[in-house]
Amino acid sequence: MLPKIDVPIYELKLISCREPVKFRPFLVKEQKLLLMVQESLQSEINDEQDSTLKAVKQIINNCILTDINVDELPMFDIEYLFLNLRARSMGENIKLSFRCVNEIENETKEKNKCNNIVEIDMNILNVHPKILPEHSNKIIINDKLGLLMKYPNLAMFSKIKTDQQEAILELITSCIDAIYDEETMYYTKDIEKKELEDFIDSLPTKVIEDIKQFFDTMPRIHEDVSFKCNKCGYQELIPIEGLDSFFA
Repeated sequence: MLPKIDVPIYELKLISCREPVKFRPFLVKEQKLLLMVQESLQSEINDEQDSTLKAVKQIINNCILTDINVDELPMFDIEYLFLNLRARSMGENIKLSFRCVNEIENETKEKNKCNNIVEIDMNILNVHPKILPEHSNKIIINDKLGLLMKYPNLAMFSKIKTDQQEAILELITSCIDAIYDEETMYYTKDIEKKELEDFIDSLPTKVIEDIKQFFDTMPRIHEDVSFKCNKCGYQELIPIEGLDSFFA
């Protein structure tokens, strides 16, 4: 009988979980799935995006040692956990390539983009979810009514396959956790979908803007990378956000 190979166990604190989750690094079978994820992360084809989500879910389910429902994790926790899995399995340093967009004048005063390719090393263990101070999951409708929001999770994104306008409405509907008044909390899991959609249609425009603010300011994996072109000297901070950016 062949000897067993011991693998290290790591812990990571996620925003949505009270206790740290435990996980092991990738094995060969997960690394094969990772290659598929890297190839399709930037695809705009729905079928490939669906395959990517399924592969990410499979990798996390394989490697997670804590009893949690991956489908219910917010997307920022999915991305954070996936980055740490990749770092602990294949090394924390990744190379990102950027094309310099600085415009340079030639002898005839014409401007052309530099287009120099710059590679930047990044330690992805230093990347954490950012929470903006103005973020709140409580939406005020009026003095008597309000909404409690929840974060979009993996299961929600897997189900949304409609056009953009319908997808936005579906996402808003899915992310309202409860409606409350002065006396009662009405949880949306107990409300018929049509009744909830009619309620959303009756909301003032200001409330929809506040809901948009909730999505715009919710935690996200974000890092500003310092870029300096070694050809023309141009410098800027480049925002890196989402798994596709970290594996571009």
